[in-house]
Order: sequence, then structure tokens, then C-alpha cells
Amino acid sequence: MSDFWQQIYLGNSIKNWTIAISIIIIGFIFLRIIKKGIVGKLKKWALRTSITFDDFIISTVERSGFPLFYILIVYGAVNWLNMPVGLQQKLVVAIWIVVMFFVLKIITSAVKYFIFTALEKNGNSEIRKKQAAGLIIMLNVTIWIVGFIFLLDNLGYNIGTLIAGLGIGGIAIALAAQTILGDLFSYFVIFFDKPFEIGDFIGVDDKAGSVEYIGIKTTRLRTSAGEQLICSNKDLTDSRVHNYGRMQKRRVVFNIRVIYQTGAAKLKKIDGMVKDIIEKREEVQFDRAHFVSFGDSSLNFEIVYYILTPDYTVYMNKQQEILFAIFEAFEKEKIEFAYPTQTLFLQKEPFAAGEKQFDDLNK
Repeated sequence: MSDFWQQIYLGNSIKNWTIAISIIIIGFIFLRIIKKGIVGKLKKWALRTSITFDDFIISTVERSGFPLFYILIVYGAVNWLNMPVGLQQKLVVAIWIVVMFFVLKIITSAVKYFIFTALEKNGNSEIRKKQAAGLIIMLNVTIWIVGFIFLLDNLGYNIGTLIAGLGIGGIAIALAAQTILGDLFSYFVIFFDKPFEIGDFIGVDDKAGSVEYIGIKTTRLRTSAGEQLICSNKDLTDSRVHNYGRMQKRRVVFNIRVIYQTGAAKLKKIDGMVKDIIEKREEVQFDRAHFVSFGDSSLNFEIVYYILTPDYTVYMNKQQEILFAIFEAFEKEKIEFAYPTQTLFLQKEPFAAGEKQFDDLNK
């Protein structure tokens, strides 16, 4: 019987082949039982809890943990077999690459989870998650580069020359891409300082629009006319940005001009009339109404009130209602609005002396 186990096939005894195959079969069955039994019950339990960390752990184990365990079982089984040195080295390299892939995948998933969890503690979490897309990309690239260097080091390659080359190349790239790096740093300023967020209506110089996307290099706005406006992040951080999205209420100032022929009694009634009209409107807060100046062709009043919502359409509707009401009230009181005019007064001068001189000349 012992002779049977010692028979050689493909460079290995039947005993070694049996042990290797048994490790794979038993290991796969064991992992399958754990996945269907224990992990399945843990998933149902995690769905009933209010925290999300347990869901993340179970999901990560399912997507990356189990594939990694399967690979390690195969690697453990193969170690029982005698293989040519070249093939064994290639197998080790392949195993290292696959293991590193899943380890880095777990790390990037954890980074993404913790970033999103931190953002959910603040308001507008969905908007902030969209803004964090660029940051997550940068972190993932960094993690994968570090993981690649770590892999090369463990495979026996001399990474000192590679790191030195990357340092020199990084300086050259930084000098050649100063504008891109400026936009990148401005992206971090926008993300952490939050001068505006996705959905805010902002104005920059003579342009304005709603923020649709904040990327690593550019921010995209949708203007009122409908076109998309693309601005570099550095231009935005270097400019004075008006963020209308954070306006809590809108201050409205307008003037009324009436003619000089308006009597004093009617003039004194105007501020009270305007106040009554404004205070009757919902979502409107009256501030003041004053007779402010004598104009060249009018008596000038200044009115100030607040719209208690940043909605521009509400502002226009309320302003229209107020102006209609003022017009009707003035029409009823026979108060006339002024418009730019000039009145020329002519006075007839006596020409007697001039006529006498003319007669003397004719003589």
C-alpha cells in the first residue's frame, strides 16, 4: 500500500497530490459553509441594526475577503507539490499580485467608507459625496502607487532607483504642470473650506449659474440661459464669488418718484400707504419707507423690504404684486408719478427803450 502512495506522477507522489487536492476541496467546502451559514446570518442581523459599520465589514469580507481566502487555500495546497523553480517563482509572483490586489481593494473600500461616514455627519451629505469623488480618486491613486512599490520591494526588486527616478520626474512634472497643480490645490480648498457646494447658485464676475459638478481641475456651472459654463478651480478661488444659494432672505430696495405738484398732505401719506401694502403680503418683511430727497424733476421716496426666501421667482412675484398695488393706490389718491422733464418759464421784457433807439437810428 505504501508503494502506491509513493508512485510518481508529473513529478509528485500520489500522496502529495492527494494532500494538495484534499486541502483545496476541504478548504473550499469549509469556506462555502461559512459563507452560506455564518455570514448569511450575520447579514440578516446587520440589516436590523442602525449602524452601517457592520454592513461594511460583512460586505468587504464577501467581496474581497473570501476570494483572498480561496487564493490562500490554493497557495497552501500547491506548497505540497514539487515544481520546477521557474514555475514556482512565477506562481509566487502571481499569488503576490492577486493578494496585493485584494488587500488594496479592501483598503480603498475602507477609505471610501470612512470618508462618506464623516460626510454623513454634516448636512447635504449626498452633495458632499459628489464633491468628494475627486478626493477619493486622488487617495485611491496614491494607495495603488504605494501598494505597487511595496509589491516590487517584496518581489526582490531594487526600488531605490525607482523612487529616486519618481522624485526627479515628479519635480519635472510639477514644473511643467503648475496650472494643473494650482487647480488641484484649489479643489482641496473648495472641498474643505466649502465656499460653495453642488446645487448652489453662484456669481463670478459677470457670469452666474448653478453648480453642477466640482472636479479635480474644473467646476461646471449651468447658467440661467441654459448653457454649461466651465471654470478652472483656481479662477474660482482667486475670484470674489457671490453665493446666492446661501442667501437666507433677499433685501429689496426701490424708489418712487412723484411730481412736485403733489400736495404736502398727500406726500405725507405715501410712506404709510406703501407700508400697508407691503405688510399685507406673506413671506415679506417691511423695513422702511422714507421721503429721501428733492430731485431735479421729482420728489423721491426710498422703500426697503425683505423677501423671506432666497427663491428668485417668489421675489419677482411679490415685487410685481407690490408694484401693482402701489400703482392702484396712487391712481385712487390721484398721486402722479414723475418722469424726467424740464419746465421752461418765459417772461416778456419791455422793448420801449430798444424801439426808441431804433427810431433814432432811422432818422
